[in-house]
Amino acid sequence: MGKLYVCGTPIGNLEDVSIRLLKTLRGVDMIACEDTRHSIKLLNRYKIKNKLISYHEHSNPEKESYILEKLRMGGNIALISDAGMPTISDPGESLVRQAIEAGIEVEVIPGPSACTAALAISGLDSSSFIFVGFLPPRAGKRRDILDSLKAEQRTLILYEAPHRLLKTLEDIEAVLGEGRSITVARELTKIHQEVRRGSVRDIKCYYMEHPPRGEICLLIPAPEEEAKAADWDQIMRETIELINSGVDKKEALKMKAHEYKVQKSTIYKMLLDK
Repeated sequence: MGKLYVCGTPIGNLEDVSIRLLKTLRGVDMIACEDTRHSIKLLNRYKIKNKLISYHEHSNPEKESYILEKLRMGGNIALISDAGMPTISDPGESLVRQAIEAGIEVEVIPGPSACTAALAISGLDSSSFIFVGFLPPRAGKRRDILDSLKAEQRTLILYEAPHRLLKTLEDIEAVLGEGRSITVARELTKIHQEVRRGSVRDIKCYYMEHPPRGEICLLIPAPEEEAKAADWDQIMRETIELINSGVDKKEALKMKAHEYKVQKSTIYKMLLDK
């Protein structure tokens, strides 16, 4: 049997490729891509001549069967999408699953992904997050999903098409509140890259005046917790207890500043004054 290579490709800037990706695209027997007209630009950029076959979400079952048969016969095939990692809000999940069920070896060639790129540049909490992908096109279902995520304490990452952005922002405003902060990362790695941060209301007003274009990621941080009343004597006692128990002083200050929603420098100054 052959091998199926799941390959991440640039999300915009064609220089965001790895040596391993180029070697793989040159060496396989065939490349299954979302849109041959789009993928040929990447191949031409690096002077790669190889057979392309279209494979996308609307491909008929016979196309998938054809690819699997080629793999069974010993052919090596690379799977790519128009941008980023196949199967991540892109075609390929069914093909990968069927290849695994057929005992065909599947190997990943890691590469760019819009969701992780957007998270890295957002400045939001990246220790834990949820990738939601595209919300449903119908407003009712969109709001139902947003409502289910209303109290989520992890950073939310969504994809959205430019023609639906305003409607989605309206739903976020209605369900999560107009003051909820949000980050919009648009056209990442491209010439017109834009990262805009602010309240969902301000972001919505901006895009009402500046119609968006291109690929869009929305990032929503966890809702802000109500700050505990700042009982400074208690804060000092708890901070000192942490330090005496062996917790690093900087970490103890950070923990209590986060818990009580106060400035770490204020706690530090009060410790010096004791």
